[in-house]
Amino acid sequence: MLHHPAKPPQPRRPTMVDVARHAGVSLKTVSRVVNNEPAVGPELAGRVMTAISELGFRRNGIARNLRSQQVSSTIGLLIEEIANPFYAEIAGVAAEIAAAHQTLLITASSEEDPERERTLLLEMAQRRVDGLLVVPAGVDHSFLRREVEMGLPAVFLDRPPGQLLADVVLLDNQGGSRAGIRSLLDTGHRRIGILLGSLSVYTMRERLAGVQAELSGAGIPYDEALVRSGIEGPEQASQAVADMFDLADQPTAFFCANNRLTLGALQELHRRGNNAALVGFDDFELSHLMPRPFTVIAYDQRELARVATEQLFGRIGGNRSWPSTTVLPTHLVQRGLD
Repeated sequence: MLHHPAKPPQPRRPTMVDVARHAGVSLKTVSRVVNNEPAVGPELAGRVMTAISELGFRRNGIARNLRSQQVSSTIGLLIEEIANPFYAEIAGVAAEIAAAHQTLLITASSEEDPERERTLLLEMAQRRVDGLLVVPAGVDHSFLRREVEMGLPAVFLDRPPGQLLADVVLLDNQGGSRAGIRSLLDTGHRRIGILLGSLSVYTMRERLAGVQAELSGAGIPYDEALVRSGIEGPEQASQAVADMFDLADQPTAFFCANNRLTLGALQELHRRGNNAALVGFDDFELSHLMPRPFTVIAYDQRELARVATEQLFGRIGGNRSWPSTTVLPTHLVQRGLD
């Protein structure tokens, strides 16, 4: 972690007073422009809008904050999909910690859409939340740079931001995948089917990199015929497993890069009565009751949320150390009924 000998002064969000001074107009003129009142000539309005752009001024969506410049006692959480149990757990932990800090949590879902993500995060910033927790969908978060420079803390979890320096809390995706593949190699498997989600997602790329590294280290060729990517859910995962069983040299084991893919693979193996070995990233509810043994790459998702949320409140409380990256461990767990 990098450390700086001296800390720069705390940045401050520009106010309407700053805009008025920068534009050389009265505060009342700025107020009229900001509130879209018609009683301002085009030349003055143009000067105000130029000043607003140059200073990065954002109108506060909450009127009392605009008057007092006080914090809002709210934080924003942007996740991928509210219905997904993984993100529901993250939201639950964040809400518990926020409540302990007498702070309200606002939760929104990007639905894996970078444009929606951008709109929602800037809207939260405009509402003057005290900080942001973000599970990113896009790969470019430079649109938040001005907000961060003006003092808005942001902590990213599960995936890192793009084009933005900020605190990050991640899982050991490569290490977990390597351990999972190693467990299959240690029990004699050499033909391993690999099921992946979209490789545009950071976690998928990292988990695939772990698979490739472990196979390479063991001298096992990476066979593209045994790899399926872009799988969106259990039904497609079941079909991918079925397709691999049509190969002349069938796989004897499978690696699934998330729990939804694991469920689909289990379904197809159970349908066939096939005892191929299976390792899947992410544990899931009732995994111990599945009708056959398999292995999950597990981690403490509550800890992921706790570390990120506590880090955010540390920033809100004045911690101005250099942004850090925290990587949480994974471990193998046996699941299913023997």
